[in-house]
Amino acid sequence: MDIIVPILAALVALVVGGAAGYVFASKAGGTKLAEYEAEREKWRQAAESKSREAEDKIRDATARAQAAEKEFDLKVRDTRLKIKEELDQENDAVRARLKNQENRIRQKSDAIDKKGELLDKREVEVTGREKHLIVREKALVQEEKKYHALVDDWYAKVERAAGMTAQDAKKQLVDSMINEAKHDAASEVRRIEDEAREEAEKKAQKIIAIATQRVSTDYVNENSVSVVHLPNEDMKGRIIGREGRNIRALEAATGVDFIVDDTPEAVIISAHNPIRRAVARRTLEHLIEDGRIHPARIEEIVEKFTQEIERDIVQAGEQATLDAGVHGLHPELMKLLGRLKYRTSYSQNQLGHAVEVAYICSIMAAELGISEKLARRSGLLHDIGKAVDHETEGPHALIGMELCKKYNEPEPVWHAVGAHHEDIKMETPLDIITQVADALSGARPGARREMYQSYVKRLQDLEEIANAFNGVEKTYAIQAGRELRVIVGADKVSDDDSLILSRDIAHKIEEQMTYPGQIRVVVIREHRAVGYAR
Repeated sequence: MDIIVPILAALVALVVGGAAGYVFASKAGGTKLAEYEAEREKWRQAAESKSREAEDKIRDATARAQAAEKEFDLKVRDTRLKIKEELDQENDAVRARLKNQENRIRQKSDAIDKKGELLDKREVEVTGREKHLIVREKALVQEEKKYHALVDDWYAKVERAAGMTAQDAKKQLVDSMINEAKHDAASEVRRIEDEAREEAEKKAQKIIAIATQRVSTDYVNENSVSVVHLPNEDMKGRIIGREGRNIRALEAATGVDFIVDDTPEAVIISAHNPIRRAVARRTLEHLIEDGRIHPARIEEIVEKFTQEIERDIVQAGEQATLDAGVHGLHPELMKLLGRLKYRTSYSQNQLGHAVEVAYICSIMAAELGISEKLARRSGLLHDIGKAVDHETEGPHALIGMELCKKYNEPEPVWHAVGAHHEDIKMETPLDIITQVADALSGARPGARREMYQSYVKRLQDLEEIANAFNGVEKTYAIQAGRELRVIVGADKVSDDDSLILSRDIAHKIEEQMTYPGQIRVVVIREHRAVGYAR
């Protein structure tokens, strides 16, 4: 294409030039003909020159094309040779692999043939052995029949000589072995327990003594009623208000009962919710001091002290964590902990109880080589469920465990909280420490107050449980129900049986009764021999 375009351009220029010369010559006349001829000659020479150049380019292009074609043919030949060499190499490799596989197959076939020959030989041997065993089995059956006949004859002779059947003799032998085994087992258990008890009691006494001696906590006994003292008797009328509107407004706003009776210069506030009772008491004291007692004022003061109590709850929770040495507690757990300030159990303040249990746990953990940090947390939070048990169904230990899980407490802590009343199975030493510390805090003298009737009933139940066992003559519940002494007849209960009896009574008490701490069961067996000298 590069050659053809100049040729075409030259031809077009020639034609155009000729046409232009002819037209110009025709118009200008003969005088200009020579000039036009000369000009045409120039154009013709230029066209010839262009034509020659075009022919030269065509020849060069043809030569280059032929050279390129030869070069391409050479490359194609080289490529074909390379491909052929590669295919030959692959074919050789495939042939080699096939040959190797053929050799392996031939070897395996030979091995299989050999194994087949061995199996045939073994089959012949097994068949011979089976025939031999059948013969021996028949002989053994005959011998067994003879043996059973001899044994039956021997049993008959023994029964006639002993005067009892084989079943009776077997039963007597088994009973004798059982009684002997029980006696030996009880003796061994008693020996092991005596040794373990000596060491365990020393260690336990030391740990408990250290824990209790280092705890000193004041308790404030609270009841379900509060008494607000009045400056004079006229104040009762102002508290009641016209047609009782003031006292009705107080009861509606606080949710407690205000008892205005013949008690001189006093108003009694009654409610089972200690937080509401505290709000009502502070409200009434403020109204008496302020002197402005009317429904609108009452609602304002109740709202004020409700917020103040909420702040006190938060501060009490924060202070409890500081006192117990527990850090990083979730704010909601601290708030719930603060609510225990207004919760009591047998007149024992639950927030003070929680702090004391945390302290006892840390002391025991230090003595036993357990993490004091986790022990403090589990002790402080063990009764956290009591803060919401009036709002949620279930045991407070399980409620507390779920709260600790919710607020990302470590697993050993929430497991100890859930297990301290054995609502779930106790698995770790931390579970036991938390339970023991809780019992120590609640059971030590002065910590809690029990009703007289329930105390007497518990002692009677203890004695009745022990009296129900065979061989028991007398029972005495002593040390405020912490120990049960059981006197048994020496002719009915042996020394070994007394050990088993103490365990059975303790197990029965665990099943049927609820009590703080632990109860020690002591079985006393006394044999007296009396002689007279005359």
